[in-house]
Amino acid sequence: MSKGYYHSKESVDEYISLAKGYDGSFLIKLMKNYLKEGASILELGSGPGKDVALLNQYYNVTGSDYSEEFLSRLAIQYPDNDFFHANAADIDTARKFDAVYSNKVLHHLTDEELDNSLMCQYKILNDRGVVCHSFWAGEGEEYYDTMYVNNHTIEDLTGRFAQYFDILKIELYKEMEEQDSIIVIAQKRKAVR
Repeated sequence: MSKGYYHSKESVDEYISLAKGYDGSFLIKLMKNYLKEGASILELGSGPGKDVALLNQYYNVTGSDYSEEFLSRLAIQYPDNDFFHANAADIDTARKFDAVYSNKVLHHLTDEELDNSLMCQYKILNDRGVVCHSFWAGEGEEYYDTMYVNNHTIEDLTGRFAQYFDILKIELYKEMEEQDSIIVIAQKRKAVR
């Protein structure tokens, strides 16, 4: 994952402005059906922290981001949460979690990086741990300024997640336009094929 878009004060301010009015409340509501309250959860790509606030209501949240600019703001905004620098493509931590969550973060990874991320997530999850991730629906790669976006289909994501996880829920939903997004909720398989 390249440094790219989220690493200057100006681009972070721009992103926060663009993301106003959007959060993961829909995703978290669905995830609550599969993850008990009080569970430990790692959020990949905490960004401006909107979902940290929502997740804090139910879970023991550790946040992460690849952007030092976001991390410095998160540490001030949420002093009671733990945050660490992490590249979602190659999560390097010895810690274990009951769940890994991201809201429109993993679409910044190439196919190869996504496959590696899922392997890393499998390794840091406790037995039968849960993942909950959202993606933009579609096909192909796009760039917005220096921001890379890799769109996915349900079929593509099903194949990628099935290497390590039993899929509990995968469906299209509306974030901005009908069926523009995909949610994947899956559980760590007891033994990887």
